[in-house]
Amino acid sequence: MPTYKYRAKKGSGNIIEGKIEARTEEEAIERLGEKQCFPIHIEKETDSFQYSTHSSTRPKNKTGRIKSRHITIFSRELASLIKSGVPILKALSIISDQSESPKLKEILQDIYNSVKHGSTFSSVLSQYPNVFSSLYIAMIHAGENSGALPEALLRISDHRTKQEAMASRVRMALVYPVLMAVVGLATVVFMLTFVMPRLMQIFLNMGQDLPLPTQILIFTSQTLRESWYWIVLILVIAVIVFNRQIKTRAGRLSLSLFKLHLPIIGRFITKAELSRFSRTLELLIRNGIPILKAINIAIPVLENEIIKDRLKESYKELEQGGSFGRSLKNSKVVPIFMSNLISVGEESGKLDEALAEIARNYENDVDEAVKVIGNLLEPVMILVMGLVVGFIVISMLLPIFEINV
Repeated sequence: MPTYKYRAKKGSGNIIEGKIEARTEEEAIERLGEKQCFPIHIEKETDSFQYSTHSSTRPKNKTGRIKSRHITIFSRELASLIKSGVPILKALSIISDQSESPKLKEILQDIYNSVKHGSTFSSVLSQYPNVFSSLYIAMIHAGENSGALPEALLRISDHRTKQEAMASRVRMALVYPVLMAVVGLATVVFMLTFVMPRLMQIFLNMGQDLPLPTQILIFTSQTLRESWYWIVLILVIAVIVFNRQIKTRAGRLSLSLFKLHLPIIGRFITKAELSRFSRTLELLIRNGIPILKAINIAIPVLENEIIKDRLKESYKELEQGGSFGRSLKNSKVVPIFMSNLISVGEESGKLDEALAEIARNYENDVDEAVKVIGNLLEPVMILVMGLVVGFIVISMLLPIFEINV
């Protein structure tokens, strides 16, 4: 029977280390739980698999992009086939034949050949880090070890479905405001470059001082028509500088800090990031992955560098034997609600349930925020465009009004 080395918390702050025999890693975790021990780190003595974005096998850099939806469908179909008793090789062959994505079909054929020659499913997936995330690979690896691969595939597909649904709701909420902005901008440009020049000569021939709004409008129109290439050049340079800056550590931190301090949007981003982290961590722990490895996998799913750095600090404190929840309480980024629930979950040994509750609460808050922001953006965009167009129309009419007077 395999031997597992472990490091676990027992009681409020007592850290113990040792070895335990078990058929699978999940069974080792269950045995530690029976001893009232909360596993921090556990690994098989002969198991060299690492839960990280780097694989011991050389990654295969495939060109092309695979839609997230296709990976989710693949996961669900594979789970259904294996659960129905279809061998994994046959299941991979069936899904590959009916796949809508040529790129995914090619990758599935490579996976089929590697598994056929003796490689484990999870180790083959780790060769495609741009397609299968570290979370996905870790879930599959844990499912293989526990003999519950279909359940692991169903959990990861459910998780991906929820994340995709959330992203879809955000996109749908922004469609109308973005459309309004594009149409409004096109209208303003048309008026300034085609309508205004035809009226400009009339205004100049009046032989009288033009009102300030009309002068501003004429200047804007002339600048847009005569110096449009400079405007385009400045915009292109700004985009290039921004893209280069955002690739640096300092640039990402500055942008992340700016986002968190935006009114309304900052709270939305914080809750969206923490809900994603909590749901991911809950999924990993529920699948039998030790807390340290689970946090190490869950942190990269976040986009905000400030929140990621704070969670990394808490990870280090937990690694040294501290409390994850208590370390989060010292953060100004993580709400007290989350840190308190995690502390309660640690003490009761039901951290996965606490994380699920956090994720549910923040997901509901994010859903409401998406609706509110979407409903607010529409009238705001209408008001802004109305003010701009109204200013242009009034500026055109003011000289005519002065003639009549």
